Amino acid sequence: MKLVIAPDSFKESLSAPQVAKAIAAGWREVYPQADIRLCPMADGGEGTVDALLAASGGERRSVTVQGPLGEPVEAHWGWLGDGRAVIEMAAASGLHWVPLARRDATRTSSFGTGELIGAALDAGATRIILGLGGSATNDAGAGLLQALGARLLDAAGRSLAPGGAALANVQRIDLSGLDPRLATARIEVAADVDNPLCGPRGASQVFGPQKGAIAAQVELLDRALGHFADVMAQTLGRDERDVPGVGAAGGLGFAARAVLAASFRPGVELVAELSGLAEAVQGADLVITGEGRLDGQTLHGKTPAGVARIARAAGVPVIALAGSLGEGYQRLYEIGIDAAFSLTPGPMALENALDAAAQQLQARSVDIARLWRLARR
Repeated sequence: MKLVIAPDSFKESLSAPQVAKAIAAGWREVYPQADIRLCPMADGGEGTVDALLAASGGERRSVTVQGPLGEPVEAHWGWLGDGRAVIEMAAASGLHWVPLARRDATRTSSFGTGELIGAALDAGATRIILGLGGSATNDAGAGLLQALGARLLDAAGRSLAPGGAALANVQRIDLSGLDPRLATARIEVAADVDNPLCGPRGASQVFGPQKGAIAAQVELLDRALGHFADVMAQTLGRDERDVPGVGAAGGLGFAARAVLAASFRPGVELVAELSGLAEAVQGADLVITGEGRLDGQTLHGKTPAGVARIARAAGVPVIALAGSLGEGYQRLYEIGIDAAFSLTPGPMALENALDAAAQQLQARSVDIARLWRLARR
């Protein structure tokens, strides 16, 4: 029997490699001789670096950079070799770096993410995969550009303060000092949203409240990002604010697209390509995927949906495991997931479920493997 295990991480509980190993342990209890391929996955957000390092045997590297509020943080990134690097913007500019009481979307900066890109360039990277998700920022990537040598100036010629609110004062964007290595580096943005920069579906209005912005601040930020886009359009001779996806990660996608000429791809598609998932599923009997919660939103660019589409193209059935099954999860049956199972055996406090995730994954995998064996007799 050939089994491919391609799950995402279970947030706040297990990384994708840990999930894959727990599932494999359960199947090996029933099928000790099975050919089991582990392909940990991600959709561009947190866990992307770990998933790709597990698939490629690459190297995890760390560097001290500026966090969202300007304080030093230790951020990691991945070196895959052959000039390839993978970066999660959340590692430097993520919401987890900002305590709840200090969350202020008007002040947080993506400067540290620019520093991570600089570190990758210093290592010789010519292709950079930039995963967007989990950001604490709403600065349209202005901080990232400043870290890479751009100057954002007000009417008096002074550099802007960090944060999205300060963009209301930008009068000139000087890109002459931008790191010249960016001209030959290939930047690929991995994201699972298609929001524009501004407006009702823009970065500020959709994601700002998650980062501590109250209603008045949301409106202020939306106007400030719109003004920044105006000045950027004057600088570049083109306007990128309405391109799908540029509103990702507080608008960091805008800077990546407009200035770094980044291409955008669904995160799960990029991770699947780099991990060789399509090749792995060829000739497989079964694929198992999963994430912390399966529901109707999983259809929109999340890992299990992407894995299911690849498996369906190869004619391989798919089973999904999740910490919980939410409203609309049955719609996944339409795109290639054949069955879905929740982990918890009964009522359980969330903290207990998180702590027991590995054991429950292994136990449910044993159950499913036994059923699979019975069905094939």
